[in-house]
Amino acid sequence: MNETIHNAISSLRIDMSNTAKKRLIIGISGASGTIYGIRLLDLIRNMPDKSRPESHLVMSRSAEITLAYETKMKVADVHRLADVVYANKDIGASLASGSFKTMGMIIAPCSVKTLAEIATGVTDTLISRAADVILKERRRLVCMVRETPLHSGHLKNMLALTEMGGIVAPPVPAFYAKPKSLDEMIDHTIGRALDLFEIETNTVKRWKDEKANL
Repeated sequence: MNETIHNAISSLRIDMSNTAKKRLIIGISGASGTIYGIRLLDLIRNMPDKSRPESHLVMSRSAEITLAYETKMKVADVHRLADVVYANKDIGASLASGSFKTMGMIIAPCSVKTLAEIATGVTDTLISRAADVILKERRRLVCMVRETPLHSGHLKNMLALTEMGGIVAPPVPAFYAKPKSLDEMIDHTIGRALDLFEIETNTVKRWKDEKANL
């Protein structure tokens, strides 16, 4: 190949990679704690454009029901926080293919039903199918599993998910941060989840980090 043409193609590839969109999938399942998914979307939406990933949202029907119990928000209000929204029954959506490039996926909160679907490979919803794709493509999957107490079946599914490369990150509050409100506790937890994607939210009060605690 002519050296000039080769250099031009190489330059084009670099330009294309630099302008590629960063996409993050957010799944909200039916467990208690829909506020985690809502706040996650809100934090991403308000990030500076240069560092902000494009948010791709999937909500389960159970999540929509839980939303009505736990908040005054409507489903449409949550949808407006996301850049792109998909129906959970649309298993033919772009998220169901590994060719659709993303940074990974956070399920916040993750119900034990959704956990079981992913852990066993029974992926008949878009949330579980998208999670399965993330695992097979060796991308990052973070499941904020919301359940207590846990029986052996739950624990076995958590172990299976971990062995497949996923991360089980229950929304456990960090009291060393001395939160002054429920909002601060939620923001810290979501910030720690986004840390796993190298996304800085400035909501995390880090252990023995004086500058972060100012």
